[in-house]
Amino acid sequence: MKIIYHCFGGSHSSVTAAALHLGLIDKHRPPTVDELMSLPYFDKTTEADFGSIRFMGIDEYGNEVYVLGKKSMSERLTHILNGLAQILGVEDQVLVVNAMDRVNISMKLGGFTSRRIGLPSVGRPVVSRGTIKAFFQLVNLVEITRLKALRTKQDAGDII
Repeated sequence: MKIIYHCFGGSHSSVTAAALHLGLIDKHRPPTVDELMSLPYFDKTTEADFGSIRFMGIDEYGNEVYVLGKKSMSERLTHILNGLAQILGVEDQVLVVNAMDRVNISMKLGGFTSRRIGLPSVGRPVVSRGTIKAFFQLVNLVEITRLKALRTKQDAGDII
C-alpha cells in the first residue's frame, strides 16, 4: 500500500505524521525542536516541491509512506488522487491522508513565515512549538491511518 500524508506545504504536519508512522520519532512523547529539524523535509520545502509526492520510507508492514504539499487544493487533492487510483484500478493500494485538520495557528503562522516569506530564523521556532503542541493530535491521525491500512491489507488477504 502507498500512504500519502498531505498538508498545505508538505513541510510540517504531513512530515511529522509520516515520521510518526515510520517510527522516526517516538509517539509517546513530543519531539524536541532538534528532533523535528532532523526529520527529512521538515521545514525544508521549496516552491519547486509543491505537488511533488516525496518518499519518506517503508513501514513494518511494507507500506510505502509519502508526503505531499498541496497548497490551497484542500480536499480536492484527496478526491483527485483517489479518483486517479480508481481509474488505474489500485484504489485498495492507495491511502490519501489529509493532515491539515491537525494544524494549529502557530503551525500556520510559523510555516508561512519560514517557508513562504523566507524567514526561517523567525518562523521555525513558531512552527516547531506549534508542531509540538499539535503532536498528540498528529499521533491520533497516524494511529487511525495505520488501522485503516492494516484493515485494507486484511481485507485483501495480505495479513492473516
